[in-house]
Amino acid sequence: MTTTSLTTRAFAEALGTALLLATVVGSGIMGDKLSGGNVAIALLANSLATGAILAVLITMFAPVSGAHFNPAVSLVAMLSGQLSLAASAVYSSVQILAAIAGVLLAHAMFDLPVAQTSETVRTGTGQWISEGVATFGLVLTILMTVRHKPEFVAVAVGLYITSAYWFTASTSFANPAVTIARTFTNTFAGIAPGDAPLFIVAQVAGAMLAMAAFRVLAR
Repeated sequence: MTTTSLTTRAFAEALGTALLLATVVGSGIMGDKLSGGNVAIALLANSLATGAILAVLITMFAPVSGAHFNPAVSLVAMLSGQLSLAASAVYSSVQILAAIAGVLLAHAMFDLPVAQTSETVRTGTGQWISEGVATFGLVLTILMTVRHKPEFVAVAVGLYITSAYWFTASTSFANPAVTIARTFTNTFAGIAPGDAPLFIVAQVAGAMLAMAAFRVLAR
């Protein structure tokens, strides 16, 4: 990865993040359409598709860019000295823009209005704690698996996110780019724009706690 140009790495991050969000939102739309109003079935479809695509995308793009697809992960990489400040800023910028593009692509695939704003309220202490926990677990999964079994990272992340959809009250956004992008969809996966900032605060806090926990565990 160190010999790959920043332009190539940024392209990999953009393409991977766009495909991730197209899957998150697209599977939410499909699950909602086919579930007959059963939210549990819709969430099952959404979680399985998201976990599966993460495993695929990380396998494809990790050798190129590290397959962050997440500004919180890029922040931890920067603070750990694995990514420069400039590269981290580029990664985060393309992740956010590509995530929004992925949402718009999902709308186009299902013949929905491309431009949307979410009206889904996701707020409250339980939701914020859930986002902190979800991001803590995700980042710690990445750090510990990279250290002890790097060839298993793609599977571990996919499995973690699939499970976190179900054990967190927020259904585990765990990603600032995902959170921002999902304000642009008034579908199953959406979040109202006014609710996104505190999700992001919780996600960053969870990532920092995971980094601290890893430093203890890695001694």
